[in-house]
Order: sequence, then C-alpha cells, then structure tokens
Amino acid sequence: MNGLLSFLLDIVTQPAVLVSLISILGSVLQKNSLSQTITSGIKTFVGFLILQAGAGVIENSLAPFSEMFQYAFNTQGLVPNNEAVVGVALNEFGTNTALIMMVGMITNVIIARITKYKYIYLSGHVMLYMACLIAIILQQFNMTNMMIVAVGGLALGLYNTIFPAFLQPFTRKVTGTDDIAVAHTGNFGYLISALIGKYVGDKEKSTEDISFPKGLSFLRDSTVSVALTMIISYIIVALFAGNEWVSENLSNGTNYIVFSIIEGGKFSGGVYVILAGVRMLLQEIVPAFQGISEKVVPGAIPALDVPTVFPFAQNAVLIGFISSFLGGIISMVIQGSFGLPIVIPGVIAHFMCGATSGVFGNATGGRRGAVLGAFIQGILISFVPIILMPLMGQLGFSGSTFADADYSVVGIFLGGLSQIGGQNAIIGGIVAVLVIVLLMSYFSGKKEISESK
Repeated sequence: MNGLLSFLLDIVTQPAVLVSLISILGSVLQKNSLSQTITSGIKTFVGFLILQAGAGVIENSLAPFSEMFQYAFNTQGLVPNNEAVVGVALNEFGTNTALIMMVGMITNVIIARITKYKYIYLSGHVMLYMACLIAIILQQFNMTNMMIVAVGGLALGLYNTIFPAFLQPFTRKVTGTDDIAVAHTGNFGYLISALIGKYVGDKEKSTEDISFPKGLSFLRDSTVSVALTMIISYIIVALFAGNEWVSENLSNGTNYIVFSIIEGGKFSGGVYVILAGVRMLLQEIVPAFQGISEKVVPGAIPALDVPTVFPFAQNAVLIGFISSFLGGIISMVIQGSFGLPIVIPGVIAHFMCGATSGVFGNATGGRRGAVLGAFIQGILISFVPIILMPLMGQLGFSGSTFADADYSVVGIFLGGLSQIGGQNAIIGGIVAVLVIVLLMSYFSGKKEISESK
C-alpha cells in the first residue's frame, strides 16, 4: 500500500508527468492517431521540463544573491521558503499530506464537472505544499487521520477550484482568451495587484510599450534588459558584501565583479528558457484539453503554473520582481522598527510572485499597475507569514515558513474557524464554502439562461 501510494504521489507531484498524462488523455479522448498522441505527450512533457529547467537556473542564480544580501546588510530573521518547510513537515505529516492531495484532486474534478467552475488545477508541486499546510493545521485539533484526510481533501479541492476562478477575469485580460487559468499559491496576491492596477493605473500605458531613446533601443530586447538589470543589481550587492567574503563563500575564488556578471547573465538565460518552455507547453496542452472538455469535464480549463503568463508581458516580469523585492525590503525595515518578527525577503518568492503580480497589474493598470500592484504584493507576503506562524504549531517557529499569499489566506481561514469552535467550526466552515460555491454556480447558470432567452 505504501509503495503504491508513494508511486502515485511521485506522479502527481511531478508537474511534467502530470500535464503530460493529461495531454495524452486529451488526445486519446479526441481519438487522435497513435503518432499524434505520442507527439503531444512527449512535447508537453519536454516543454514543462524546459520550463522547470529555466526556473532552476533562476533559482540557482538567486540563491547566492540572497546570501550576499543577508551578509551585506547583516539581516537575520524568518526566511519564507516553501520547500524548506515542506521538507521538514513531510517527515511527520507525509501520509496525510499525500492522501489529502489525492482526495483534493478528485474533489476538484467533481466540482468542475457539476458546476460552472471548470478549472482543473495542474500545478502538482504547489498543490502538494498546500496539502501539507492543511495537514499541519488540522493535525492540531484532535481529528482522526480519516477525518483529517476527508476534511483536508475537501478544503484542498475547493481551493483548487475557487482560487483560479476568482482570478480568471483578470487572467483573461492577460492572455486574451479563456484557454488557460492560473494555478499557483500566489493567486490572492495577483488578484490584489490586478485590482490595484484597475483602480489606480492606466492600462493604455503598458510596460510593453516603454519607449527607449534610439541609442538605447537594444533595451527593447527583454533578454538584454533583464541581463543588464540583474548584473547591475548583483554588482551593487556584491560591492557591499566585499570581494573577500564573496570569493570565500560563493564564487570559489572568482572575482566578485566577474561572479556577479556571470550570475546576472544566468538569470536572464533562465528567463529565456522559461519562455521557450511555456510556448511549447501551451501549443500542446490547450488543444489536448478540448478532448477532456468533450468527454470528462465539458468546458474544462487547465489551470497552470505562473510562468505560463510571463510571455504576455515580458517587461512587466522584471518590473514586478524589482517592485516586489523593494516592498519586501521596506517591510523588513518596518518590522525591525516596531519590534516585529523580521521576514527576510525571499528572492525566489519575490521573483515568482512579484513578476506575476507585475503581469496582472500591467494588464489592468499599465506601468503604474505593474509597479504598485507588485509592490503591495511584496508587502503582503512580508507580513502575512507573521500571522500564519502561530497557526503552524512548533513548525511555525523553525526559522522558515510558507512564502506565498494563499498559504496565509487558507491558514488564517482554518485557524480563525478553529478559534471560533474547534474542529466543528472548521468542518462547518468548509461545508458552508462548498454550499456557497454550488449556489453561486446554480444561480449564475439560471441568470445566463434567462438572459439568453
């Protein structure tokens, strides 16, 4: 049993395998030829691996930047890092996490089948992290393991359906279609960014229309502009850290300026690779989902990881990252001034969430929306982890916590219910959310029918 569970968990937690299987299923349901089916599955698989490879290059490039930053400015505190928390938590909560994830995926498909919310959540890695958070919180309220899995799976299935749904009106503005949705644990922050852009920005002044003087026209190439921006950022931080420390701890003897130039270039290369992977992935997964829509979940929309929106506003990606990181730095100063726990800006979280916030802010509010939306999102993910920490029991004080906004939203929701009435309030609250989703789907469907008459 444990061997089978481990095998299934390995499949669903590997997004490349998961989306490839979905692509193959879609091709089979469309009765495509064996050749077309194999091609679709492999290209989807490889496209996602290319995307992940690019993300890996970026993460490896950002890691020394984060270390230099902490040393240069002598900062110590809480470091939000999803992988670090989950790595510790799975030792104790691994089985319940896996089962919650399985039940959550099934629940997501059932809700998509019977309601108008047709979003199928395909970001397996962040789904695992959210399942882990839910397991950690529910474990504290004397529930049986069976109850934890049932309640947690229902909660995860609702999350997998609702969060892509409430962001979809703005995702549509980004992509111009309803072909894909966004499945990431920063969706709440992207919603905030999009709303900020809508009300304080000017979408006519897009980040993608930034005009450069003739002598600087090379900056229109996103690969060049990203490389230059990151190289300059690396060099500034490296100057504060000093050549001796960088050479001994990070660069293996390479001069700190040369090291900074190389790492900044790697970052830009990683972004380029991500964009290439996204293009290949979308060419296969969107047509494949037509088969699933026809046979299993009519009208199904694949909800995918955030790099899928990066090609739609490449300048906003960099602007959003910088703005979010600046929000994290300012938040750190405020926290230190008021004696609060200090949340050190996690560079990877600020890149993924900040860049995506920039894209959504730009879609609704242009340049101003990209800057302000990502900046506020950066502040958000700097303060909500402080609220989440006590809800995570002993793990909440292990020096790290979950990074993205949705973890705190879900954690605070479950924790707040527990304060009201323990496990009964948690169960009642989750069931109430399910009823609300069903009623909203029913009445909005009736409204659409009446308007069409």
